[in-house]
Amino acid sequence: MILVYFYTMVKDHLRQPFELVLKELMDECPRGIHKHTFFELIYIVTGTGKQCINESEFAYKQGNLFLMAPNDTHLFKIKTTTRFFFIRFNQIFIKASKKDEDLIRRLEMILQNARHEPGCILMNETDKTSVNHLMEILIHEHLHHDLYHNELITQLVNTLLVIIARNIGQAFPEKIDETSEQKAVDILQYIQANIYYPEKLRAVQISERFGIAETYLGSYFKKHTNETLQQYVLNYKLRLIENRLLQSNMRVTEIADEFGFTDKSHLNRIFKKYRGMNPTDYKKRLGAKNVMSSI
Repeated sequence: MILVYFYTMVKDHLRQPFELVLKELMDECPRGIHKHTFFELIYIVTGTGKQCINESEFAYKQGNLFLMAPNDTHLFKIKTTTRFFFIRFNQIFIKASKKDEDLIRRLEMILQNARHEPGCILMNETDKTSVNHLMEILIHEHLHHDLYHNELITQLVNTLLVIIARNIGQAFPEKIDETSEQKAVDILQYIQANIYYPEKLRAVQISERFGIAETYLGSYFKKHTNETLQQYVLNYKLRLIENRLLQSNMRVTEIADEFGFTDKSHLNRIFKKYRGMNPTDYKKRLGAKNVMSSI
């Protein structure tokens, strides 16, 4: 079911750089479908149900962490009584944090691109454990207001954002890290931001935008990422398509159109070549595994 009711939808605003909100033991979503002008982290302290984000639904359980980007629409379908912890922040908070300018730029771009891969944003098992500990401390500080609690909360939220950026940034090639040349990172982020617009991913467009000769772009990209430009674009598309298949109710025809494939047959052929099965079989096999793991 497509959750789009823009004519009555509530839009929330944040009046300060960030805020924490703990919602105790809820049995139904009090807000209804709504959107924000800010980022919102939603941590599931306890409970189960479904998180509806834009046109997709995701099962949630204890320990899951979701990131809502500005203008995402969302709604909770609560199955068992749930305790939510919300961390809301805006661009002012990111820029006011004591980080270097390059890190701020990377963090902003990664967060803005977060909606490409919705669902629980924690991919790294070690980070899941770290985030659980961070959330326990944040909730304690939020409730008890111990000495220096504001300073500690700010530091903890900054740490949490860096962990989140690392998890979202796993779409980057392994060779890319914090020591990589900024222009190479900028190109990767540009590709991610424009993955639905094939005309913007042509070599001539990227060359003009980043001031690199078209004849040199291919070797520059391969040198810094260890894969060709075409390989990276295709691999990133396939990752997003996998996500659509497992986390949404979109039909294969709709996915093919979204990512610029000629038709369903074109997507089937490419997907089977690189994933060993067609999209429908992939959804059936891996979707069933995900259902079992969430029980």
